Amino acid sequence: MSFDVTSAEVVNRLAGRVLLVNAEDRVLLFRGCDPLVPEDKYWFTPGGGFDEGEDARAAAVRELFEETGLRLPEDQLTGPVFEEVAEFAFDGRAYRQRHWFFLARVDAWEVDTAGFEPIERTTMDEHRWWSAAELERTAEVVYPPELHRILREVL
Repeated sequence: MSFDVTSAEVVNRLAGRVLLVNAEDRVLLFRGCDPLVPEDKYWFTPGGGFDEGEDARAAAVRELFEETGLRLPEDQLTGPVFEEVAEFAFDGRAYRQRHWFFLARVDAWEVDTAGFEPIERTTMDEHRWWSAAELERTAEVVYPPELHRILREVL
């Protein structure tokens, strides 16, 4: 489902996101979908919208913990290393979301999704670690689309 964000009522949001990179220089991505279009899958980084009183860095570390079980202090994030404004539809609403992406490095991490919110449990079905080369070659949808280039630049 697509929306013309110039004519629909748009929800403006701010989000902190994390490029979580392991010792093999692979970035963690989740696969999800819009609940109204479950057949259209896409990959994206951990992260999400600001809670009251948060800035991008605080939102990024909170969301990283909720989505992966990994708790990092804010000073372990580098950046922001990339910023974008994305316009998209989700669950029948149009969004314009400004994303700040931070880099965090770990040797390895076993993802724990116990902190997923109900909508995440419904719409996020897989996670995996991707190399920049795999991102560049994949035919699957990845957000942001230039993630392979961003990953190469920050590494």
